[in-house]
Amino acid sequence: ELGPAVAAAMRLGAVLSGLRPALPLLLGLSLGCSLSLLRASWSHSAGEERCLAPGRPAPPARGAPPETAEGRPGPGHEDFRPRIVPYYRDPNKPYKKVLRTRYIQTELGFHERLFVAVLTSKATVNTLAVAVNKTVAHHFSRLLYFTGLRSAKVPHGMVLVAHGDERPIWLMYETMNYIHQHFGSDYDWFYIMQDDTYAQAEQVKALVTHLSINQDVYLGRAEEFIGGDEQARYCHGGFGYLLSRSLLLKLHPHLDSCRNEILSVRPDEWLGRCIIDFLGITCVSQLQGQHYRTYELAKNTEPEKEEEEEFQAALAVHPVSDMTMMYRLHKQFSRIQLDRAYQEIQDLQMQIRNLTALTPAGEAGVTWPVGINAPFLPKSRFEVISWDYFTEQHLFSCPDGSPKCELSGASKADVSEIIESAVEQLNRRYQPLLRFSKRQLLNGYRRFDPTRGMEYMLDLLLEAATQKGHSHVLAKRVSLVRPLSKVEIIPMPYVTEATRVQLVLPLTVQDLDFVANFLDMFAMNTLDTHDNALLTLLFIYHPYDAQRVGQLDVFAGVKAMVGELEKRYAEVKIPWISVKTEVPSQVKLMDIVSKKHPVDTLFFLASVWTEINMEFLNRCRMNTISNWQVFFPVHFQEFNPALVYRGEQTASSSTDFLRDGHFDRHSFAEACFYNSDYMTARTKLAADILDRDDVLESMEVFDVFLHYSGLHLFRAVEPGLVQKYTLRSCNPRLSEELYHRCVLSNLEGLASRSHLAMALFEQEQANST
Repeated sequence: ELGPAVAAAMRLGAVLSGLRPALPLLLGLSLGCSLSLLRASWSHSAGEERCLAPGRPAPPARGAPPETAEGRPGPGHEDFRPRIVPYYRDPNKPYKKVLRTRYIQTELGFHERLFVAVLTSKATVNTLAVAVNKTVAHHFSRLLYFTGLRSAKVPHGMVLVAHGDERPIWLMYETMNYIHQHFGSDYDWFYIMQDDTYAQAEQVKALVTHLSINQDVYLGRAEEFIGGDEQARYCHGGFGYLLSRSLLLKLHPHLDSCRNEILSVRPDEWLGRCIIDFLGITCVSQLQGQHYRTYELAKNTEPEKEEEEEFQAALAVHPVSDMTMMYRLHKQFSRIQLDRAYQEIQDLQMQIRNLTALTPAGEAGVTWPVGINAPFLPKSRFEVISWDYFTEQHLFSCPDGSPKCELSGASKADVSEIIESAVEQLNRRYQPLLRFSKRQLLNGYRRFDPTRGMEYMLDLLLEAATQKGHSHVLAKRVSLVRPLSKVEIIPMPYVTEATRVQLVLPLTVQDLDFVANFLDMFAMNTLDTHDNALLTLLFIYHPYDAQRVGQLDVFAGVKAMVGELEKRYAEVKIPWISVKTEVPSQVKLMDIVSKKHPVDTLFFLASVWTEINMEFLNRCRMNTISNWQVFFPVHFQEFNPALVYRGEQTASSSTDFLRDGHFDRHSFAEACFYNSDYMTARTKLAADILDRDDVLESMEVFDVFLHYSGLHLFRAVEPGLVQKYTLRSCNPRLSEELYHRCVLSNLEGLASRSHLAMALFEQEQANST
C-alpha cells in the first residue's frame, strides 16, 4: 500500500527539483500580479462614486488636464504637450526651398521672459524717467518708455514711444495696443510701472521665474474700486503690475469696447475694470505661493534709516517724488541685497565646513577659500601656471615682452585695490588688539588660474600698533583670491545674416604673388555662391612706382585679373582705389575708403593671405553690431611646411591645428566694423591729435576703436579664417610697436617648439657627420 505513495512522492520531488531554478521568477510574477490588483482596487475606491446620466462622459480625475469633446487635452495645457506637425506639400504648387532660421530658439517659437513698460510724461521724462533708466534699465533685456507728447530732446540711451495725447486713459489704451502689436508674440510676461515707482529689478525677474506661463495672471497691489463690488480688485498703477501673455492676448479684442464703454479718471482703474468686465479676472497680490510686496513711501522718509521688514522685503516702492529719492532708494536696496548675499555666503561656507568633516578626507579636504574651486594641478611641466612678479611701481612680465615696465592703468588699480583689501582684512581679524598700517609692498606675485580666478601673494611691510600705543614693524605674507564671478548672458541687439559685407583689400608690390589665390578663393566662395559680399581693391603705390605708372604699372597684372572676373560674372563690379604713399598706415588707408562708402556699410578689412569663405562672412555679420560692437578675428596661421613636414607629404586639408599652425594673436590686420562707428571714433581721434598726421603712422584701426570709442571690442579666435604660410615684409617706417608685432608674428609663425627642436636636432646631426 505504501508503494504508490512513495512513487508519487518521488515524482513530485523530481518535478520540484526541476522547477527550483524558476521558483524566484514564479514568485515574482505572482507577487506583482497581486500588488497590481490591490492597487487597482484602491484607485477605484479612492474617489466618491457618482451617478452619471446615460451617455454623459465621466468627469476627469482630480489633477488630470481638462479634455475636449474629442478626448484631446484642452487649450489650457497646449504649451505642455508636445505636438507633431505633419509635413504636407501641395503637389499642385511648385517646390520652394524652406528657409531655416539660424537659431533653434526662433524655429521652436521660444519667447523672451520679460518686457517692461514705463509710463512717463513730457514733464518728467528728463527727471524721473532718467532716474528709472539709470537704476533698473541695465537689469532688463527690453525696456520702453511710453508718453503722450514727445519732449524736444530724448535722453540718451532711452527708447521713447509717443502717442500724441496726454490723456491718461488714452495713453493706457494706446500703450496696451502697442505692446500687443509689437511684443505680444515675443514675451511671456509684461510688467507695467510708472516713472515715480522704484522697482527692484532682480526681484521682479525672480518673481516671473516662479510663476506658470500657462495662466491668466493679473498680479500687483490689489485695491478696491470706489463704490464698486467688494470682490473686484484692480492693480494700483503706482506700484506696478504684472500681466501674462495669455491675458494680454485675450484682452486685446476688448480694448476698443473698454475705451468706449468704461468711464474712469485713473488709467489703472480703467484697465482693471476692463479686465474684470470682459475676462472676469481680478487683481491679486498673491499667486502660486509668490507675494507681490509693496511699500508706500511717506513724506520726509529717509531710506537709510528704514528698518521695517515691510520696507526691506518690498518689490516696489511708491510714490518717489524726485530723482534724488530714487537714487537713495536704489542705494539702500542695493546695500540690503549685498548684506543678504554676504550672509548667504557665510551660511554656505559653514555648511561646506560641516559637510566636509563627514567626508573621507575630513577637515583636510576643505579648500581655501571655502566654496572656491581648488587650485589647478598641472599634469606636466608644460601646464604649470607661472607667477608674475610686481611691485607698487613696476611689472616684470610685460605684454610687449620687455623685462620691466611701469605699472599703470588697470594693472595699477588692481594692485592698489589688492593691497588695501589685504590690510583691511588683517585689521578686521586682529582688531581691537592690533591695528595695521601699510609701510611698503616688498614683493608681489599674481597668476590667473582658469579654475578659480586671479591669485595673489603679497609680502607686506606693516606697522602694527597695540591698544596701548606701542608699535612694531613686521613683514607678513598674505594670500588673496579674486574669484571668477557668476557667468551671465549679456543681452545683445539682434542682427541678421542678410547684411552686405564690403571687403577692403590693401595691396602693395610685395603682395603681388598672393593676389591670384585670393581672387580665386573670393570667386569660388562668394561669387559662385551668390553671397552678399563686394570687394574693393586698394592699390598702394610707392612714389617711385607712381611716377612710372604711365610706362610700367606694377599692378597691371592685378587689374587684368579683375577684368577677367568681371567678364566671367557680368553682374559683379570690383572697383579699385589708387593711393601714393611711402608709409601705408592702416588708419590713413581706411580714411580714404570710408569717405567713398555710405555710413551704414559693413567693412571687412582683409589681408591678401586671407582665404575668404561663407562661414566666416556670416560670423562677421553676426559679431559686428552697429553702435554696439566691432569684431577683430584672430586668424589661424599655418606653419612653414618646410619645417613642419621636412620633405614629407603635406595635407592641404589637415585639421590638426596643433601640428599645422597656430592662432596669430599679434596680427590685427583683419577687422569687421560699420562705417558709422569708424567715423565716430575717427572724429574723436582727430580732435585729440590736432592734425598731427605722424601719429597715425603708429596706430591701427584696432587702436582707434580701443581708445576713441565706447564700443565692445570682440577679439576671438576664428578657425574659419585660415592663412597660408608666408614670410611677411615688415615696414621699418611704421612705429616701433607695429614693426615689433610684425616680427613676432613672423617668428612665431615658423613652426611649433617641437618642430623647431627637431629641425635643430637634425641640423646638429648633419653637421656632426
